[in-house]
Amino acid sequence: MSVPLVFDGKVVIVTGAGGGLGREYALAFGVRGASVVVNDLGGDIKGGGKSSNAADKVVEEIKAKGGKAVANYDSVEDGEKLIQTALDAFGRIGAFINTFACISDLIHRVHLRGSFMVTRAAWNHMKKQKFGRIIMTSSAAGIYGNFGQANYSAAKLGLLGLANTLAIEGQKYNIHCNTIAPTAGSRLTETVMPPVLCESLKAEYVAPLVLWLSHDQCQENGGLFEVGAGWIGKLRWERSQGRIVRKKNQGMFPETVRDQWDNICDFTNATKPANINESVATLVEVLSRVETDEGIAPNPTSAMATAASGISPVSGEKLPESTFSYSQTQCILYALGVGMSTKDDDHLKFLYEGHEDFSCLPTFGVIPSQAAMMDGGLGSVPGLNFDFTRLLHGEQYLELFKPLPTSGTLTSQARIADVLDKGSGAVILLDVHTYSGKELLCYNQYSLFIVGAGGFGGKRTSDKSTVTHPNRTPDAVMTDTTTRDQAALYRLSGDWNPLHIDPSFAAMGGFKSPILHGLCSFGFAARHVLKQYANNDASRFKSIKVRFVKPVLPGQSLQTEMWKEGNRIHIQCKVSSFIMVVWNCPLTRGLKSELVFAEIGRRIKDLGAEMVKKVNAVFGWEITKGGDIAAQWIMLNLSGALHKGPYSGKTDVTITVSDGDFMEVVQGKLNPQKAFFAGKLKVRGNIMLSQKLEVILKDYAKL
Repeated sequence: MSVPLVFDGKVVIVTGAGGGLGREYALAFGVRGASVVVNDLGGDIKGGGKSSNAADKVVEEIKAKGGKAVANYDSVEDGEKLIQTALDAFGRIGAFINTFACISDLIHRVHLRGSFMVTRAAWNHMKKQKFGRIIMTSSAAGIYGNFGQANYSAAKLGLLGLANTLAIEGQKYNIHCNTIAPTAGSRLTETVMPPVLCESLKAEYVAPLVLWLSHDQCQENGGLFEVGAGWIGKLRWERSQGRIVRKKNQGMFPETVRDQWDNICDFTNATKPANINESVATLVEVLSRVETDEGIAPNPTSAMATAASGISPVSGEKLPESTFSYSQTQCILYALGVGMSTKDDDHLKFLYEGHEDFSCLPTFGVIPSQAAMMDGGLGSVPGLNFDFTRLLHGEQYLELFKPLPTSGTLTSQARIADVLDKGSGAVILLDVHTYSGKELLCYNQYSLFIVGAGGFGGKRTSDKSTVTHPNRTPDAVMTDTTTRDQAALYRLSGDWNPLHIDPSFAAMGGFKSPILHGLCSFGFAARHVLKQYANNDASRFKSIKVRFVKPVLPGQSLQTEMWKEGNRIHIQCKVSSFIMVVWNCPLTRGLKSELVFAEIGRRIKDLGAEMVKKVNAVFGWEITKGGDIAAQWIMLNLSGALHKGPYSGKTDVTITVSDGDFMEVVQGKLNPQKAFFAGKLKVRGNIMLSQKLEVILKDYAKL
């Protein structure tokens, strides 16, 4: 259960904390349990002088409110001394916030070099403890520039570059670095701003963002945020599609640049490169196009589009016919690849060739069809000259005309059904019909999204494309946990894309690590439906259509929510965030929350018991309906089980929430912290234990 953010046991260093924003940060961290190092040189607004008064006063304020704090009066250029103060007083470092106020020739030394020195002094300590949060303070003047502030602007934008690199280098050590550009009243602005405006731009309207970015729950890294007056916005880079303005073995001339200037500066269908790999990838593509002598042409990030004929002529193009031979081994390997296990007796019919009802999973139908795309199938179509590192699987449709045989040789015929211009990319609709001899077994339609390949002037929608789920609580929920090697196992069924196994290749595609195949999660979701509504009878499976929205990482849990409407099942499969152990829990009629408790408990009861014992506490839930308690659940630390009904003993913490709000939180529609502060979610007892529970369940629960 999510609770207010606290920083118990954390050590936070705040530079420039004697006043203004820094003081507000230090006080806020102190109130929420952090041990704070209050750094301030005690200089005047011109950067001169030195005094301990400012830092000492803030330390006294923190201690008066029951917090822990020590003062430090060193210059940030002496970063080692500042870090040593934290180590001597508290033994470790958790986060530090670089905040400075100075408008003198010391600007570069204080703002940029000072931030670098403090960071360098803390870096190795953070690496050893595998945790760190760094907040750099930039400025709108650094981002946009400002008249008369050349030195200040240069230093502040330099901080952003420093932060971006620290975010990359620190990622694998769980060190996150973000940058804020705050607008707040201070002793520097109070002489030029009206009092009413200063009051509206209080430093306390900036501090909550800093606290969140510093918390171990926050996974934001490399972000840039403007903040002020109670508003927060995230910034990102944007780049026009641009133009290639030279041809192979020819010079490049300023007159060509002049003539193409409007196109170079046209932000229609602009791209948003998020890292240096995405930036360099465009130049690599440009070099390729220059080598093929495509010359002056639109959209260098659209390798599919040609200046002469565009992309539409590829619609209707046929791909070379492909064959796929397989045995029962491939059927079993595929079933294992999509998470089937001998732990479940009803999975055996898909895993053991000697089973009396040995069957092939219906979604195995995608395997013979994907051979049409592999081995150069798509690359053989004129006009589809794209970079495979930029290909994403957008949607998938599979229709079965009869159960798939457990062995045989199949033939697939593929054609380009349509090509759509989505602006930021292009979508290829690929139809594949798969036959056993002359008998049609299944039909697949692949929707393939090519990042950065849009802007060629094509249509945005298609009548060739083959429903959102109902707006109500799901009728059934199933959850399975993927293994760390799920992608490595699934790829043995024939999808050899290195995006799913090679970290360096994944990085080229903009991912921090290899991701799970979309068709693997597709297989998980489909077999959940098959089990829930067809008792694992493959002959009852007709068709399925899915859209891939976000990547899944191997090791994450997949939760499939299902809505039954007539003969159609609507599904939503997402990374699960909930785990619980439930034994012998009868359902109470009318409470949707009990579907979550019962289903997830049934799926993972063996896994959860050991984890629950680590909490070493007794947790209670009171689920209300119409203002009255409708169900009670107790999780015991000794048995590692969740029991339904009243509990005669004492709970360490009890959480009360309505059935509707419970489901809203589980589905991610209601922020738990907002629910807590709005009074929708109430906590009795040791509220800090709720945070401990969340840490244990954080890979599975937002509740």
